[in-house]
Amino acid sequence: MRTTLRAILLNFAFLAAVFLPVIVARLPAADEWPQFRGPDGQGHADVVGLPLEWSETENISWKTPIPGRGWSSPVVSGNQIWLTTAIAEERSLRAAAVELDSGKLIREVEVFHHDSLPPINDKNTYASPTPVIESGRLWVHFGTFGTACLDTVDGRVLWTNRELTVDHKEGPGSSPVPYGELLIVNCDGVDSQYVAALDKHTGRLVWRRDRPRPQNPIPDFRKAYCTPLVIEVDGRQQLISPGAMYVVAYDPQTGDELWKVRYAGFSNVPRPVVADGLVLVDTGYMKPQLWAIKPGGSGDLTASNVVWRYVKHAPANPSPVVVGDEVFLVNDAGIASCLNAANGKVHWQERLGGNFSASPLAGDERIYFTSEEGITTVVAASRKFQKVATNKLDGRLLASAAVADRSLILRSDTHLYRISAPEVK
Repeated sequence: MRTTLRAILLNFAFLAAVFLPVIVARLPAADEWPQFRGPDGQGHADVVGLPLEWSETENISWKTPIPGRGWSSPVVSGNQIWLTTAIAEERSLRAAAVELDSGKLIREVEVFHHDSLPPINDKNTYASPTPVIESGRLWVHFGTFGTACLDTVDGRVLWTNRELTVDHKEGPGSSPVPYGELLIVNCDGVDSQYVAALDKHTGRLVWRRDRPRPQNPIPDFRKAYCTPLVIEVDGRQQLISPGAMYVVAYDPQTGDELWKVRYAGFSNVPRPVVADGLVLVDTGYMKPQLWAIKPGGSGDLTASNVVWRYVKHAPANPSPVVVGDEVFLVNDAGIASCLNAANGKVHWQERLGGNFSASPLAGDERIYFTSEEGITTVVAASRKFQKVATNKLDGRLLASAAVADRSLILRSDTHLYRISAPEVK
């Protein structure tokens, strides 16, 4: 029996290697939520039993006030949930830990204190990038205001780095990405644009690569706020890193440029996703489009490797999510769409209502779309539109959801929630 099972698994691994040339690299354990958009960085919760319905009085395991303000998403490891926050009037940038079981705020650590903080966009915060957590360590990033590593057991700050400086203008947005012994960050300001990798253990700068220079002379059109994604293509690791006017693929170990594609857009926010052998990239403001690009090759691939474009209702802020052969997305004005991943054909479009910044979550054969007004619309992950639930919480919700122990972890402007189905409440 064991021999047969082993043979089946080996055959599956062989088929996957042949027919799935693009995969997400180095996936963490499925029961952790270690980075922005989860284990694979693409908003997938590989779990059955997620809650379907909730309100302020229904299926709330706990609701905990979080000091300060921040739009970073929660990250989870074991019984700890970590997130960053900023108390702007005290010029204090902090990390906070909440116990998963009880909701108790168990730690609040000031990581950086600044004599002054520059103005930012009213919609943004000084604590918008999502941390990374793994192996008893937490890496927090506040953009130009500093990067640090904390011990998750006692909250000690193990190292800090203040070298990755840019003029964000609107405030920080790009979240760090773990890759082996490195922590990789997009740094795209109005003054300079580059990608950098730090040593996870020491904070030392390992490599830095300047981006292709946008030709537009207006500084605003050079900035971006995107979180890159590491994938594997034909056995080679690639860091897919959208910025203003270009998406560039880098070797994540060295920072060497592999290929690039040009578009007309800036202030990019949505994180790339992979589907059907393609990389889906959002071109950013002013008129966002979703481009499907065949990764691989070298040099400028704009003329040869763009397979399809979705131009009508693409998001400027929420990232897409892929389930099977379908791409699900919602734009900032609340129009949700389901596309065929291979050719971009529209299966359905529906107006959900509200404004959207948080990226959708896929889990339990459903898609969870959460609006800034605190309403989560749950639809079937299907080619046919089917709304299955609508749920309302107090406050504003711009942070993307996390998942832990079959529960949703949602962050509002004032509180952190654990939402559980009745059987696991």
